[in-house]
Amino acid sequence: MPRPKGSKNKPKTVKATVDFAARIAEKQFVKESVTTEIASITANIDALKVDLKTKKAELKSINKEIARIEAKKVKAETKAAESAKKAEAEDVLKKLLASGVSADEILAKLK
Repeated sequence: MPRPKGSKNKPKTVKATVDFAARIAEKQFVKESVTTEIASITANIDALKVDLKTKKAELKSINKEIARIEAKKVKAETKAAESAKKAEAEDVLKKLLASGVSADEILAKLK
């Protein structure tokens, strides 16, 4: 016949009476503090969302302004390059006319 496991001489544990009212009160306090933290975090998140929205709108307007300025810069550079080419062509034309080259020969050189 098999032997039973465990000691027969082990001390009997007496279950202590649990104070359920105290544990409930403690858990209620923890619950209230966590609820308060959640409310403050939620309020903080809402404030940050509003701040984020304004910052995104500001960034969008800045990007639009940068694009406008870049377009103006390109336009000004193109205009300056065209005027420089025109001035250079006029100088070349004046030099050729001063040296006695005919208009047909000038047109042939320009092409």
